[in-house]
Amino acid sequence: MHLLRDRRSALRARLSHDGLDALLVTHPANVFYLTSFRGSAGVVVLTLDGACLITDSRYATVAQGLAAAEAGVAGLTFVQVESSYEETVCDVLKDLGVSRVGIETAHMTLARHDWLERGLAGSGVTLRGTTGLVESFRQVKDADELATMREAGRRISGVMAETLSGLRTGRRERDVAADIDWAIRAAGFDGPAFETIVAGGPNTALPHARPGERRLAAGDLVLLDFGGVYDGYCVDLTRVAILGTPDPAALGWHEAVSEAHAAALAAVGPGVRASAVDTAARAVLERRGLGAAFHHGTGHGLGLEVHEAPRVGKRRRAVGSSVSGDDVEDVRLESGMVFTVEPGVYLPGQGGVRLEDDLVVTADGYQFLTHVSLDLFVV
Repeated sequence: MHLLRDRRSALRARLSHDGLDALLVTHPANVFYLTSFRGSAGVVVLTLDGACLITDSRYATVAQGLAAAEAGVAGLTFVQVESSYEETVCDVLKDLGVSRVGIETAHMTLARHDWLERGLAGSGVTLRGTTGLVESFRQVKDADELATMREAGRRISGVMAETLSGLRTGRRERDVAADIDWAIRAAGFDGPAFETIVAGGPNTALPHARPGERRLAAGDLVLLDFGGVYDGYCVDLTRVAILGTPDPAALGWHEAVSEAHAAALAAVGPGVRASAVDTAARAVLERRGLGAAFHHGTGHGLGLEVHEAPRVGKRRRAVGSSVSGDDVEDVRLESGMVFTVEPGVYLPGQGGVRLEDDLVVTADGYQFLTHVSLDLFVV
């Protein structure tokens, strides 16, 4: 429990710095990060000297257990919803005597905001928009989180190795995907981190292809992209196989993406701009005449969500920012950040290749969390 208290203490320092008395945390991943609560509905009110978990009767036993485990100074308290979440939140904020309360603007609907505004009218409580407060702490993983993600990476790598070895002609994409989903759970994951991608032949040109009725045929490229949620944390892995004799064009795509993957890895290190990793991969594919076939960023952060900070792509303005350079969404990498490296090329009507690994930034570079050969797997 000391880890949760440390997280909340660090966030309190940020709230104090920003002139806030409290933060209303509504995003489920952020609620979990601060409390270990995994229910489908719950809210945390974090103040400068405490934390209150608000949830309904479905989760009362769980919430009471979490609060009891943290009994003491600056621990967690529990309030059960009796009418609606919004009414309960308003009552709690009024009882706490806070005035300046931050809300997670990226995770609150206008309808909920308006309801809270009306419910707090005349109370002296004002709502102030914040962006990415909890997420800014989540993007650097602590030792416990890294241990969980290393184990998750080991397990998902095993699922990939078995899946590659089991590919056969004649099987439908959707059947292969169903087997992968079963294997993910059998490997000890809570479940898939996202909808499993199995794409054969020309479908590999679709970056987020949905597995369908198409049957794998001799000569097909087969792209496998899947992940799992292990003890709340996500991993994500992509490899490509070929059924039979490799086509020279497919070999060229795979070679180019492998080189781009290596170039991205070579750029990774503490202090490096995330966009520099993307630029390194993109430069390889442009040099090989495949730049226009690379449609997405080189990577994305991993953790409690399968897509989170840091974003590893081209420099761009952050949402709601001005045009000044300081507002560009392009973080410097830090030791403990976890993200994917996944360059790819996609040629409509022909095929595509993507190679994806998960890694953690270290003091002197990076370490892989996933461990599957990057070679084109020939079945």
